[in-house]
Amino acid sequence: MNNIRPYERKVFYYETDKMNIMHHSNYIRIFEETRVHFMCEAGMPFEEIEAMGILMPVLSVECSYKRPLTFDESFAVYPKITKFNGTTLHLSYRIISRRTGEICVEGSSSHCFTDTELKPLRTRQRYPAVYSLFADYLGYEIKD
Repeated sequence: MNNIRPYERKVFYYETDKMNIMHHSNYIRIFEETRVHFMCEAGMPFEEIEAMGILMPVLSVECSYKRPLTFDESFAVYPKITKFNGTTLHLSYRIISRRTGEICVEGSSSHCFTDTELKPLRTRQRYPAVYSLFADYLGYEIKD
């Protein structure tokens, strides 16, 4: 199992609003960036999964705002696979300010695995490498 690093970057100016804070809709984008980063770090980039004919549409997203991030503030995102059964995947996210160490946002997303015609897939039988990747990281805690 790879040692996965948290996803890190700064808040870009275009992501902020008139109050100089990150607009609430951008946190959902951060979750997606984090998911892509996580899969790459785990050794199976999205491009490889999609090349197999697997899609991972979003079923739901939740976001709880604790403290807004501001322009140019560095942050880290800690994803965690909280539930996985081979057909659906659930992740949680914690966005933490690198400046203060505070949790700024907590959230989650759920996804299903489908073929290119959006028909559900059971990864355990058809794609054992994909199944193993997510099963191996179920509950894995990312550290700095």
